[in-house]
Amino acid sequence: MRRVTLTFDNGPTPGITEQVLEILSARHIHATFFLIGDKLALPSGRRAALRAHSEGHWIGNHTMTHSVPLGEQSEAEYARREIEAAQELIGDLSHKDKLFRPMGGGGRIGPHLLSPAALKLLCAGEYTCVLWSSVPGDWKDPAEWVERGVADVAAGDWTVVAIHDVENGALARLPEFLDRLEALGVEFRQDFPEDVVVMKRGEPASALLAQIVAQ
Repeated sequence: MRRVTLTFDNGPTPGITEQVLEILSARHIHATFFLIGDKLALPSGRRAALRAHSEGHWIGNHTMTHSVPLGEQSEAEYARREIEAAQELIGDLSHKDKLFRPMGGGGRIGPHLLSPAALKLLCAGEYTCVLWSSVPGDWKDPAEWVERGVADVAAGDWTVVAIHDVENGALARLPEFLDRLEALGVEFRQDFPEDVVVMKRGEPASALLAQIVAQ
């Protein structure tokens, strides 16, 4: 049986995240929401995150501003602000493994994802760094992202799909996407396969980690 782990990046987005939660609740699916600190700092964003957490979804860190990939900024202070300031805002909503997903810059995997300073901080803070195996592009191609996502899932054994609870993101076609995955007979999971976990509780967990750190 094919397995799928759903993740939502770049929220919380008031008015969007709540509708995503309604759709997931109706289907008894639990996901992980990788949040941006600047959005979480807003009262409306905090309310949406609290609801997601209360409904059993996992909360992860997706940087403070989601502005420049960590591997493209070598300064230790930039890494500290992007990672730790966001984690402080997440606070007790955090998953026990302190889930962190770097900004991908469109879903590419490479040395732009982390700087040496960011890697050092993630290790010291005992974070678990989670990547993805499918980024179907809901935010940039609303006409075709569902087809790409379904194809990725059909081609894999356990697919971690990264979509977005943002304006003009996955929401409009999310029910259709889930319908098509259910038609494939997938098992929805909330945990992550080893191939996307490059660091676990501060310890390297994959050879891929070396490939995503800028030299």
